[in-house]
Amino acid sequence: MARIYYDNDADLEILKGKTIAVIGFGNQGAAQAQNMRDSGLNVIIGSIKDRSWDNAGEKGFDVMPIEEAAEKAEIVHILIPDEIQADVYKEKIDKNLTEGNALMFSHGFNIRFKCIKPPEFVDVIMVAPKGPGILVRQTFLDGFGTPALIAVEQDYTEKAKETVLALAKAVGATRAGVLETTFTEETETDLFGEQVDLCGGVTELIKASFDTLVENGYQPELAYFETLHELKLITDLIQAGGLEYMWTCVSNTAEYGGRTRGKKIITPEIRENMKKILKDIQTDKFAREWIDEYKSGLPNLSRMRKEDKELLVEEVGAKLRKMFVKK
Repeated sequence: MARIYYDNDADLEILKGKTIAVIGFGNQGAAQAQNMRDSGLNVIIGSIKDRSWDNAGEKGFDVMPIEEAAEKAEIVHILIPDEIQADVYKEKIDKNLTEGNALMFSHGFNIRFKCIKPPEFVDVIMVAPKGPGILVRQTFLDGFGTPALIAVEQDYTEKAKETVLALAKAVGATRAGVLETTFTEETETDLFGEQVDLCGGVTELIKASFDTLVENGYQPELAYFETLHELKLITDLIQAGGLEYMWTCVSNTAEYGGRTRGKKIITPEIRENMKKILKDIQTDKFAREWIDEYKSGLPNLSRMRKEDKELLVEEVGAKLRKMFVKK
């Protein structure tokens, strides 16, 4: 079982006098940078001159080109999209790292798949909040925090564990609790969850169930409510109390139908497909495919985005969601 660390396990004093460069000021970058600054740390922002640069300046941060921020900092926290991290690292960060620095991430993709190969003379660490940036910031302001994962991939200074715990405390995560993992475990489970369940699996299940009802003569509006809209109500219950709690909150009819028919949807064949998807992740096949897709200009992703925007479930949903906006 994973060990959970809390505020008493971390000491912000070890970060005293150090400069942290947050590279990128998007969803996570903005949240984590502000939380760390509010925790008393010296935070600067490395960015290209776009809206993120302006946003960081408006929030009162010292903003500078990425290479300059990396040179000034003892801890470089890379919070730009996975697909551009390797190029930015090679061009603007690598040459500016010095002995004893820490290279920090919130997702292990580029380290796990060796897109980024840090020098031996730096620590390589991760703090991965389990929530979007807006939640990371809001829970911090509320006096609590968002749970997170921590990992140490490379411990050159022999103080990497202390450093990563202190940084987790600075973003507010130790208020809720942080679990220790590895870059490999975080990356592989994260990708698997996104593909099989949270993003890929659930959207395909919605589309398939919606299409089944409509193709059999049911009104699209009713199909939308039953296969998409009410999903949030169920996932809220599951998040609040777990699977068994959810069953206590629905009707006996729903419980019996769900318990007896769910396994007809998630069949042994589907479970085998899940294992194949996991294998693609573990063997780097997915990572290579995604990197090639990005370098080719995202032709397949662009096509899929266009196709799905034209789905009936999206057309119907756009109309029905207006019913839930107070006029």
